[in-house]
This record gives sequence, structure tokens and C-alpha cells, in this order.
Amino acid sequence: MANPVCFLQVENLKKSFGDLLLFQGLSFGIAEGQRVALIAKNGTGKTTLLNMLAGIEDHDEGTIVYRNGLRVSYLKQDPYYPPTLSALEACFLSDNEILRTLSRYEAFMMREELHQPQPEGETLEELLHLMDYHKAWDYETRVKQILSKLKIRNFDQQIQHLSGGQLKRVALANALITEPDLLILDEPTNHLDLEMIEWLESYLTRSGMTLLMVTHDRYFLDRVCNEILEIDHGQLYTYSGNYQYYLEKHQERVDVFNAELDRANNLFRTELDWMRRMPQARATKARARIDAFYDLQDKVVQKRVDESVQLSVKSAYLGSKIFEAKYISKAYGDLKLLDNFYYNFARFEKVGIVGKNGTGKSTFLRMLVGEENPDSGCFDVGETVKFAYYSQTGLAFNEQMKVIDAVRDIAEEIDLGGGKKLSASQFLQHFLFTPETQHNFIYKLSGGEKRRLYLCTVLMHNPNFLVLDEPTNDLDILTLNILEDYLRNFKGCVLVVSHDRYFMDKIVDHLLVFEGNAEVRDFPGNYTQYREWRDAKDAEERRQKDQEKAVVKSKAEVQSSAQAENRPRKLTYKEQKELEALEADIEALEKEQTDIETALSSGNCTGAEIEQQAIRLSQIKTQMDEKTERWIILNELAG
Repeated sequence: MANPVCFLQVENLKKSFGDLLLFQGLSFGIAEGQRVALIAKNGTGKTTLLNMLAGIEDHDEGTIVYRNGLRVSYLKQDPYYPPTLSALEACFLSDNEILRTLSRYEAFMMREELHQPQPEGETLEELLHLMDYHKAWDYETRVKQILSKLKIRNFDQQIQHLSGGQLKRVALANALITEPDLLILDEPTNHLDLEMIEWLESYLTRSGMTLLMVTHDRYFLDRVCNEILEIDHGQLYTYSGNYQYYLEKHQERVDVFNAELDRANNLFRTELDWMRRMPQARATKARARIDAFYDLQDKVVQKRVDESVQLSVKSAYLGSKIFEAKYISKAYGDLKLLDNFYYNFARFEKVGIVGKNGTGKSTFLRMLVGEENPDSGCFDVGETVKFAYYSQTGLAFNEQMKVIDAVRDIAEEIDLGGGKKLSASQFLQHFLFTPETQHNFIYKLSGGEKRRLYLCTVLMHNPNFLVLDEPTNDLDILTLNILEDYLRNFKGCVLVVSHDRYFMDKIVDHLLVFEGNAEVRDFPGNYTQYREWRDAKDAEERRQKDQEKAVVKSKAEVQSSAQAENRPRKLTYKEQKELEALEADIEALEKEQTDIETALSSGNCTGAEIEQQAIRLSQIKTQMDEKTERWIILNELAG
């Protein structure tokens, strides 16, 4: 079997920002057909690495080599287009080979029309070949097709009027339209609703496209990727398998590392005692043992990996009355979000809200916490309820503050209950902020680290009701595991909007499904259970429709058959001749009958003649009945 073609080779890559070293000596390759996910903590350089691979950022050392002629597309985490462009025009703004070919061809034809000289070496034959090779002739049609599949149907709508999810879909269309050999994706599921995530998941799986992606969506990762690269403490680890395989092998690696660290610490104590007991003989000691001691000293300063972080913050007392949504209605013009919606939230419930973008999920949360008013109805909130609201747009820090100061401004200590307390610094460490990072200025943090800090400031207020709007966006997988553990043990209520199916399955008791047009379904169960129910329901509906179609088809076939039987048809030649003979025979029999009846009424017939003619009349009548009946049948067939 031939070796797979290498699409990308990275050797000894190094990147740092000032005194912050992200990684050094990073080497890996991507071959044709591989679907690779990159996993690392926020702030360790995932997006920076993708930007370097896309040529947007420089690297300090090392090489990045692509196969010659490889088509590469890159979906940025936060795509940007000029606000006055239309959705369709944005797809003509990308710097890809198809658009460069189109531009060259149009410029060539313009110069031909104006009788201007062509650049040296530019030939129409070559451009026609490139237009065919890149399938550039129908580019606009294909752009419209992919936009339609991504539910962008108003091609003239300006970028500035698109939602975050719509903007991400336009960027996705830009990345997919070129049918790249290698597709690089940075958090492709951010801002997409569940329907779009599942569409993209299916599309990428069916396409067989070579992929390199950063994603926190673990179901997406598990179903799409077949290899995982993990950056941990500047080192790269490779796992040939999906996310579930990675979890098993990652834990094995951590266990081995911790066991080796324990052995190293035990040996270090022995060697340290040996070094201290014989200072006067230092010069005569075995040089190899001394060198080994210092190597061992470097190893034991490494930190033990402990990912079993559990955090239980004391929540304020919560009474039996939580909130009652009393017949809430909300609309924006013709767009109806809620219509007389009623819900009574129970104590300690953990409810997930799912639905397509634009169906009112975030609006519902804003109305609940008082940031927006319903058109009619009201929220009756219990006196003991203490909300903490994590919003998509609530990230607002003084960028010149240090991380630790931003947290201390809220509280110096966090009450865990039972007389236990955490300092602000200890609380931050639970959410993976090292002491060094805590003293960084906020502007130095990555987007994911800022989200993590925002989450800390929300949780440390000791709330008893958490209202979370897309809390998983931009968070790394390790932080998500900590957040999930926190929410499972949270002694209060949770209302969360999220497109992260794995997260929802681990947290919620049941769902409110915003189906659009003010329809909200209350479903008892998590997201996977809802999907199984919906798939079964859809399958049953398809089965019933198939049965109905079969019944209609059967009736149509019966009706068609009956009509065919009754439909006039052309007589065969033999039948036409028979019909003509019958007409002649009937006419002759009628004439003979008339002649006999005239003779019998004349009075000139003898008794024997009368008897003979009577017998003949009887025969004529029988023959006429038979021939007339056959004549009628043939006439009906002939129409």
C-alpha cells in the first residue's frame, strides 16, 4: 500500500512574545486524508499556531512546508469583512486561487477589448486551462449554493446587519467554496446553532477533506477527527484516534508522568542527602553522578499534573419559589419569539435552552434578568433568588489591570461553605490561572483566557441561580471539564443556552426547545435524549407519509386502471370488419322480417306457408338479438 501524500510538514517551530515562550521545537506533519484536532489550554498558542500556518503571523524559528500546488483554506476564529459589503460580495473578497484566476482572466479580456498589450508570458490558452482547472466559470453560482445550504438566502444583506452566527456562516462559505485540499478551522462551531453544527459535522465527514482544526466541541471532535495533537507545557503529543481514544491515552500519559515524577522526587531526596553529606569531597566525586544530580534537579521542578480539580463554592440560600414566567410575549416586528409563554421554574432545576439562531433564546435570558422587557406578561422572581448572569457580550475589563486585581476588586476571599475559604489567587488557580499569569495585564491574555476570567468573576459572587448564555465559546476543553464539574455540584439553579451538545448532556435535567415562530417545547431529558426522540419522531412521520403516499399511489393506480378499462379504444382490423358485417346482417334481417310480416298480412298464404314463415320469424328475432348485442359492444369499444 502506497504511503499517504504529505500535505504539510512543520519542523522545530518556535514562537514567543517577549519573555512568554509559547512553544519550541514543535514538529508534526499532516498527510492526505487525515482529520487532525489541536488541543491545548487557552493561552498556549493554538490560534497563533494556526495563524502561522496560514501565513498571517511569523514564527521565530523552524520551517513550515506545504506540498506544491496545495489548495489551503483557513477559517479564522473571529472573521472580519468590511461592514458595507453584502454577504455575496464578502465571498469575492477572499484571496484564493479561484478569485486570482478570475481576476487575471477578466483583466486579460479587458486588455484584449481595449487593444492593450498583455503582460509577458500571459496567454489566453493558459488562462482558459486555469479557469477549467479551478472550476471558476460558475464560481458565483456555487457561492450562492453553499450560502443557501448554510441558510444565508438574502445574498444582498450587508455584513453589518448579520448576526454573529450568520457572519460565521458567510466565513464558512468562503472557506468551503474553493474545495480545498487542506482546510484549517479555528473554532468552527462558535456562534453556530445546533442544526448548523450538525450539518457541518455531516458535511466534513462525508467530504473526506483533510482537516486541521481547533474546537472545544467534543462531540464534533469525536465524530469528525481521527487524530489529535496536544500541546502541553510546550511539548507536542500525538494520539491516533478520536476524542474518546485521546481521553484514555492522555490519562495514561499523565499517570506515567506523575509516577516518574514521584520516583524522581524520591531519588532526588537520596541524592541531595549524598551531596550535602560530602561537601569536602565534592571535587573528587564521580563527575557522572554530579551531572546526573543536576539533571534530576531540573526534572523535579516540573509540576505534578493534577486534572482532578473540584471546586464547590458556597451559594446563597435559595427558597422554594424561584421564578414564574407568566404568559410572556415578545416580538420584533413580524418576528414572533414568544407568545403567552408560561413556565414555573422549580428549585435546583438545571435547564438547557436550545434552538436555531434568531428564535429568542438570548432574549429570554435578558428578559429574565431584567435587561429587556417583555411586550406583555411578567417574570415573578422569588425574593431569595440571586442571579449571576454570564452573557455573550458581557466581557468588559480594564485591560490595563492585572488579572489578580480584577478579581480582588470583587472579593479578597471566596466562601466555600463549612468555614472553608479561598483567597482570590487560589480561586484563580482552580480555573488554571498560574501565579505568573495572575500578575499579567489583562490585555496580554488570549481570547479564551479573558473568557475564563469573566467566568471566574461571575461565579465568585456566591449566586444561587446561574444564567449562562453560551458559556462554552472560546473555552478550552480542560476549562470546560472544570466548569462542568462545578455546575454538576452547584447547589442552586442553572439556566443555560449552549450549542455544546456534550456540555448540555452532562449538565441539564431537561430542555426548553425554541422551535421558532414563538413555539417552545418543554422536553424532559438532555440533548442526546431529545435528538433520539426527535429522530424517532421524524422517522415515524416519514413512515406515515410514505404510507400515505403508498395509499394515494395505490388509489391512483386503481383509478387509472379503471379509467383505462373504460377508456374508448380503436377497434382492431378484424373487429372493424365484424362491425361492418353485423350492420349489413342486421339490415338484411330487418328487411326479411318486414317482407315476411307483409306476406302474412296479405291473406294469400296457405296454412303450411304460414307455419313455415312463423318459424322463420322466430329465428330472425333470435339472430337479430345476438347480432345487435355484439354490435353494441363493438360500438362502445370504438367510442
